[in-house]
Amino acid sequence: MRQAQLWRYQVPMDAGVVLRDRRLKTRDGLLVRLELNGAQGWGEIAPLPGFSVESLEEATDAARIWLNAWQKGDDAALPTLPSVAFGLSCALAELTASLPEAADYRAAPLCTGDPDELFPLLSAMPGEKVAKIKVGLYEAVRDGMVVNLLLEAIPDLSLRLDANRGWTPLKAQQFAKYVNPDYRARIAFLEEPCKTRDQSRAFAAETGIAIAWDESLREADFVMQAEPGVKAVVIKPTLTGSLDRVREQVAAAHAQGLTAVISSSIESSLGLTQLARIAAWLTPNTIPGLDTLSLMQAQLVREWPDSALPVWSTEALEPLL
Repeated sequence: MRQAQLWRYQVPMDAGVVLRDRRLKTRDGLLVRLELNGAQGWGEIAPLPGFSVESLEEATDAARIWLNAWQKGDDAALPTLPSVAFGLSCALAELTASLPEAADYRAAPLCTGDPDELFPLLSAMPGEKVAKIKVGLYEAVRDGMVVNLLLEAIPDLSLRLDANRGWTPLKAQQFAKYVNPDYRARIAFLEEPCKTRDQSRAFAAETGIAIAWDESLREADFVMQAEPGVKAVVIKPTLTGSLDRVREQVAAAHAQGLTAVISSSIESSLGLTQLARIAAWLTPNTIPGLDTLSLMQAQLVREWPDSALPVWSTEALEPLL
C-alpha cells in the first residue's frame, strides 16, 4: 500500500543572509515522505526566493496533487516545477534504492574574507584546498582586494567566486585590477560576473580569469558547449528539476570537458545530505558547493556530519498531507 506525507517547515536563518537585495529571515520549504512495502523515500521541495520560477504556494499545490494521485497508484509524470520535480524524484529514488548512499561531505567553505577564519577550515580539508566567496555585494574594488589578500596569504588556496551577474563590465574590470595577475590562475572560476553572457565572456578574455555558468543553465537559449575562458558549470538541482535532468546536465558538461559542480540552493540538512550523495555519484572528483547549513539555526530530520545545530523531527513541522 502506498502512503505519502507532506510537511511544511520554516527554519530561522542567521540575520545577515541576503539574497538579491532581500533579507532571508527564514528558510521555508516542504519535506515529503513516500512509503511502499516497508521502504521509505524522502525528498525536499524548497523553492529559493528570488531564484526559483515557482513560489512555495505553487510548489505546495503541485506536490499535493501529485502525491494524492501517487497514493492511488497513479505513476504520473513529475510536475514541471523544478523544485517539486527534484524533491519528488529524490523521494522516488530513495524508495527504489536508486540513489546511492555514498556521500561527499566535503564542502568549499564560504569565506567572509578573513584569512584567520579560513586557515583552520582548510587545514581540516583533505586534498585540494578550495573556498568560496560571494562577490558583487559590496564595492568591486573591495572584492578584488579581499580576493588578492586571501590568495597571497594562503599559497595553496584555490578560490571559487560568485557574482550572481552583479557587475557592469566596468565594475568587473575594477575587481580584476586589484587581483595580482600572478594569482588569477588560482581563481578556479568566477560564476557569471556580468549581467550578460557576452559581457562575462569578454571579461574572461580580457583578464584571464576563468568563468562558470550558473543562471545561464536555466535559460531557454543556453547551449552546453566548451568555450574559451569557460571552465565550469554550477548545477543547483532545486532550480534544475528532476534527478534525470540533473544527470543530463552533468553528462553534457563532462562531454564538453567542463567541470560540473553540484551546488546548494540553501536546502535544509536533509536536502544537503541528498545533494552530497548526488555529488559523490555524479561528480566524484569535484568538491561540491554545499557549505550553507551554517546559515541556518536548525537541522531537519537528517544530520549533516559534525554539525552542532539542533535537529528538528517532523513533529516540529506543519503536516499538510
